[in-house]
Amino acid sequence: MVTQILMPALSPTMEEGKLAKWLVKEGDLVKSGDLLAEIETDKATMEFEAVDEGRIGKLLVPEGAEGVKVNAPIATLLEDGEKPDIAAAMQSIKSAVSAEASPVAPKPASKPAAAPPPAAVIAAVAVAPAVAVMQPGQRVFASPLARRIAQQRGVDIVALRGSGPRGRIVKADVETAKPGARPASAAPVRAEQPALATIGGIAPLPDARAYFKADDYIEIPHDSMRKTIARRLTSAKTLIPNFYLTIDCRIDTLMSTRARLNEAAPNENGFKLSVNDFVVKASALALIRVPQVNASWTDTAVLRHKHADVGVAVALDFGLITPIVFHAEEKGLAFISNEVKSLAERARAKKLKPSEFEGGSFAISNLGMFGIKAFTAVINPPHAAILAVGAGEKRAVVVGDKVEVATVMTVTMSCDHRVIDGATGARFLQAFKQFIEEPAAMLL
Repeated sequence: MVTQILMPALSPTMEEGKLAKWLVKEGDLVKSGDLLAEIETDKATMEFEAVDEGRIGKLLVPEGAEGVKVNAPIATLLEDGEKPDIAAAMQSIKSAVSAEASPVAPKPASKPAAAPPPAAVIAAVAVAPAVAVMQPGQRVFASPLARRIAQQRGVDIVALRGSGPRGRIVKADVETAKPGARPASAAPVRAEQPALATIGGIAPLPDARAYFKADDYIEIPHDSMRKTIARRLTSAKTLIPNFYLTIDCRIDTLMSTRARLNEAAPNENGFKLSVNDFVVKASALALIRVPQVNASWTDTAVLRHKHADVGVAVALDFGLITPIVFHAEEKGLAFISNEVKSLAERARAKKLKPSEFEGGSFAISNLGMFGIKAFTAVINPPHAAILAVGAGEKRAVVVGDKVEVATVMTVTMSCDHRVIDGATGARFLQAFKQFIEEPAAMLL
């Protein structure tokens, strides 16, 4: 029997990817866990493992193919000893796709709805919860081999919880199941990601090419990362009610502390602290002190996070990514420094795992190294806030009745007003300022 190998969804936001490299050839024997290919997503390049055993029949997608849709067939898998029959393989793939498609009854024609008023904001799809319960008739994600074995053994495949990629049911799940198992009432499956919202009455922006001659510009097609950045941040800026809070922090003590610690660092396997390392640590401690900021919005509840998982924005030649320092409140400055450097290096090489850049409870974007004095950053859901950090520069400050020269750093926090009120955000920045201006307070 021919089994189809589908393009995997290696992250919740992945809709398509690039098949960067095949790690197997036609005719190779593979078993569950063997590496099949390298898949390039919008954020990273990851290895794709086999979930079933057999012999590679036909590689349907060539190396380097871009824009391969998730769940599109990319290869066929034959049972060991079975001869490859391309025509039969393609027919099997078509039959499997048709069998897995949920039947949908045609809806009767209805009159078109009246146009919404210009100011109306219409959500395309209501935000779904993070986990949904399997309902009767809902599509079950399982390999064709697992389906066939389940049918032979009389196992209700709806009752199983998959152990394969993204919860897919594989051969091992069926073989360990009891025949006649009943569907679990609370079998969790991932809900579909909500679609972007549209704004009624607002015309789409015109294509910029309409304003220029074809020989006056170079057209650079969007890659998957740029498309994802555009989609997510447009949604965030449109749907999140933002407000901004700015505060100046005097960092003379921080700079002298940093210099002393770097001088005292051992030469071998040592560290070199940056101002940003102090910012990460101060942010994490401020999140614990003001936990209302360490939260995420959902339609039914605010999620209050138990740890400060701080994302650090890393600029790439091809876009932007925010790897996360998990449990940052529990880590020392040297550990944070080395971890951020490692994450940044692997991010630039597109070698981060999805678990290293998805989620988090807060984010930092630092443009101080470019001489930017102050700016505002766009919130990256599921975060409820992001801290934009400017350059530390010499400024005249008034201390008592005297004017002194001090090193001052301006930070601006973008806040989701659904989660954070003005006074709450102000208390967070007060705590952050205390830790930054007196680094020794981070030891308390």
